[in-house]
Amino acid sequence: MKRAALTSRLMGLLLLATACPSAGLAQDTLQPYQLVRSLQLVQDRIAAGDHAAMPMQAKLLEMTDARLRAADAEDFKDAKNFRALLVYGMSGGNPVTVEAAVSRAASDPRNLAIAKGVIDYLNGRPGEAIEALRPIDPMTLPSDLGAFLALVKGSLLATDQPAAALTLLDEAKLLSPGTLVEEAALRRSVGIAVTQGDAARFARVSTQYVERYLYSPYASQFADSFVSGVIALHMSISQDKLADITSMMDAEREKVIYLRIARRAAIDGMSDLSAFAAARAEQGRDGNTNQGDPRALLYSSLSTVTSDTIEDVRAKLGKIDRGKLSDGDRALLDAAQAIAGEVVAPPASLPTPSPALAPAMPSPEPETAAASTTDAAGLPPVEGAVSEEPAVAPSLDAAAATPSASAPATEAATVLPASAPAAAASSDTADPTDAAMTKTRRQLDLIDQMLGAAPK
Repeated sequence: MKRAALTSRLMGLLLLATACPSAGLAQDTLQPYQLVRSLQLVQDRIAAGDHAAMPMQAKLLEMTDARLRAADAEDFKDAKNFRALLVYGMSGGNPVTVEAAVSRAASDPRNLAIAKGVIDYLNGRPGEAIEALRPIDPMTLPSDLGAFLALVKGSLLATDQPAAALTLLDEAKLLSPGTLVEEAALRRSVGIAVTQGDAARFARVSTQYVERYLYSPYASQFADSFVSGVIALHMSISQDKLADITSMMDAEREKVIYLRIARRAAIDGMSDLSAFAAARAEQGRDGNTNQGDPRALLYSSLSTVTSDTIEDVRAKLGKIDRGKLSDGDRALLDAAQAIAGEVVAPPASLPTPSPALAPAMPSPEPETAAASTTDAAGLPPVEGAVSEEPAVAPSLDAAAATPSASAPATEAATVLPASAPAAAASSDTADPTDAAMTKTRRQLDLIDQMLGAAPK
């Protein structure tokens, strides 16, 4: 009740303040800590899925910035205002404003050390920020400041000290449940758990995120980390556990997640996972929702492409009603059919070497010649003509948070290193099937671009 009353009062004052174009009323009426608290309340609503509050967040950041630039030493004698200054900085505030305001404030050495670390963090100096914040224990600070500091320290240590980072992110969640801080801490914990190979933690924090923050505007970043984690930890995460997590999503998001997993798994040669994910994407919640989805057909076919099954896949693709597809999906269907055609197309005839260029070989004795012919016929084709590394992890936001969209093209880009010299030296020893599959995989970049460009 107390929090609700405070929220109502702050929002009332905020509405009055936003009605004034100069924001002068906000500066005269609200203390810095009140404005920052209003900003936090709006950000928490956004984290919970209230996207309509995002314009209010932008206005509040503007108003808070103006108020803090006008604040003097007298304002910062109130410890709540100084803490609010630091929280504002860690909430996406202007580092110039924070640095200028800190220079006018008189505070104790610990608060000034925190301020220095925050300023270094905002200005892109992670090494200096870590050193300044190293002795500060977030659990000893007031919860409003401690939660943000734990989140910042955890983010700074994620690469070099992942175990310590996870502990700090757990503290951030403990100090600020149900807030944007918890949303960010859970989202970052997913990625760190993947790098640590901690499948149990990955499953746990993924479940918590989907339960609480699936509709956050930052959920697309979670989707990136989740898909990468499923691929990286596929040997440690059962399909049942994966299904449990995705079952908490709405049907459209679940389908997009499975399509992305199917694509990545197909590229990385994880046939079982690709087939499972493609089947779940195609079946939908009621077992029939997504029947005929060309994306699901494409990825399921990539997991089982053989001369025995490709004609069946081509037949399914041919039955899709193009008139019911969006422009992006029609382009995707064309690409899928082209890929299927590549697989069954006969390899181009290889030129016959000129006799003048053929190396002189001594004529073997009849018995030797017979033995040589038998041995050559029994040898398998040269292996390793083309090797494929796993797809790179995504670094950009996917469109999984928006129905009917998928990941950007960079997520599934395939790295195809040059063949080994011995394997590439003689084209007439290469396996035509390997060559066809290489062409198929190289077209996946186009497929990803079409998926990313599909209407939202």
